[in-house]
Amino acid sequence: MSLTKTLWWYLENIWDYLLQMLPCMCIALVVFLLLRPRRFRRLARLGLNSGPLREGGLLLFVMFSAGLAALTVFPAYFWTRGHWMGVWKGTQPVFPPVDFQMQLQNLQLEPFQEIFRAVHGPWVMFLVLANIGIFSPVGFFTALLWRNPRWWKSLLAGFCSSVTIEFVQFFIGRSTDIDDVILNTTGALAGFWIFCLLRAAFPSFTEKFQCQPKGGYFHG
Repeated sequence: MSLTKTLWWYLENIWDYLLQMLPCMCIALVVFLLLRPRRFRRLARLGLNSGPLREGGLLLFVMFSAGLAALTVFPAYFWTRGHWMGVWKGTQPVFPPVDFQMQLQNLQLEPFQEIFRAVHGPWVMFLVLANIGIFSPVGFFTALLWRNPRWWKSLLAGFCSSVTIEFVQFFIGRSTDIDDVILNTTGALAGFWIFCLLRAAFPSFTEKFQCQPKGGYFHG
């Protein structure tokens, strides 16, 4: 497969994943808007203000998290048109049955097996890159939106999220692989360093993504 065809194939897969993320992202948007007045009232009681940039960043993170959940804590291809057409026609169940004996046989707890296999085919390489890339926003937004960003906070957020996802996937018939945890955590840490580069270049800009006391800004 030529480089151009490989890149195009990667883009097609990314587009397919984005389409699967979209339904949950739209639900998250609605929930975010419905809860926004209540959240603002709570912030007002604390004497805090959430500006437009923080609200936009928080909305993006909420929608991304919902999209990530759509891809990871539901059965494979759950949010595709083909799956729901099959459910509508009665040709497939909403949630497919899970063979736990098979799940135990396929449980991968030996580190670096998937990572080493990545060099042998474009699909495994795509999965490796996707597992890193899709968790970069976890580390990035954790640092951008939380007070006192630290590398270990982003790493811990990525690690805990990934472990939870892998645990859930065992019970919904999807693969559970220690390499996914390694790659996801690496992606979250990469997201933190992207934040650090952004903060170094635009320190006053990143500060605006924090809740501020009414009438002024936090410093330090």
